[in-house]
Amino acid sequence: MTSAENEDRELAERGRLLFAGAADFLRPASTLAELPPMDGVEIAFAGRSNVGKSSLVNALTGRNTLARTSHTPGRTQQLNFFSIGGRFTLVDMPGYGYAAVEKAKVAAWTDLIHNYLKGRANLARVFVLIDSRHGLKAIDTDVLDGLDKAAVSYQVVLTKGDALKKGEVEARIRGIQAAIAKRPAAYPEVLLTSSRDDQGIAELRTSIARLLAERGG
Repeated sequence: MTSAENEDRELAERGRLLFAGAADFLRPASTLAELPPMDGVEIAFAGRSNVGKSSLVNALTGRNTLARTSHTPGRTQQLNFFSIGGRFTLVDMPGYGYAAVEKAKVAAWTDLIHNYLKGRANLARVFVLIDSRHGLKAIDTDVLDGLDKAAVSYQVVLTKGDALKKGEVEARIRGIQAAIAKRPAAYPEVLLTSSRDDQGIAELRTSIARLLAERGG
């Protein structure tokens, strides 16, 4: 076995152990004034409304009720902060785009998201969730533009991968990789996940473990 393969196996085990321990809800924040102090590493999950952020958080941590899920777009109405084994803070963000609530509230969430993303010095990476059935939409591209401008590292994670056939998966991943190839803040690896059957969950845990190792965590 090569040294690279050994390193990959070690990171995979670190990722498994990282999410095998405690995962606790810390606090919500609906305004900038309610944000917790910038202590330790933060990793955020962003995506369009109803893309499956909360379901992915639950699958990642192995807990069905850690993050509230709903079939109604706009259920997550604030930034929700979770401590993962005391190693880092995971942030579940309000979905951007369509939500089944009044426009003024959506505008307030949007402002909160943008202000959080550009002003959080300890934010190590944003995992931008994209529905694998639909690919990048204009509103996703706007968010990527903002992350590039703010120099915030991000990685694309495709959700609901169980809904695609094998050939469709390969085409979708290639299309996303081509779209982000020249984006300065984009991490090149695109992950495919499914909260239904845990597809890609181990790979996502490994990616987070690698990020923490790079940050000295």
